Amino acid sequence: MNGSTFSVLGADTTIRGDITASADLHLDGKVEGDITCAALVQGESSHVTGAVTAETARLAGTVTGTITARELVILKSARIEGDVHYDALTIEQGAQVDGRLSPRAAKAPEHETHLVLAASQD
Repeated sequence: MNGSTFSVLGADTTIRGDITASADLHLDGKVEGDITCAALVQGESSHVTGAVTAETARLAGTVTGTITARELVILKSARIEGDVHYDALTIEQGAQVDGRLSPRAAKAPEHETHLVLAASQD
């Protein structure tokens, strides 16, 4: 065993304040504050108001704030309002992102893209 652990915040949980976890975090509840963790898995009913910083993030809920992740997956149920910084990015059809998308390796502003994405489910 590699000794890895994870923490779960259930749908009935609301946290006001910053969260820092060396472990992986599964979030179904509501967080009003910044989140820093190794890996974040966000459930569809989850809402984060604050910055998210993680090595890997899989977002399915609502995030209002800046997101920084090495590997980021934005699922079709996600609603993101804020700037997104990433090394690798996957966005499913149907996801909504309102903010600038910029690779973390890019230093110059001309590499930034403003994207409002609202793909239909036809």
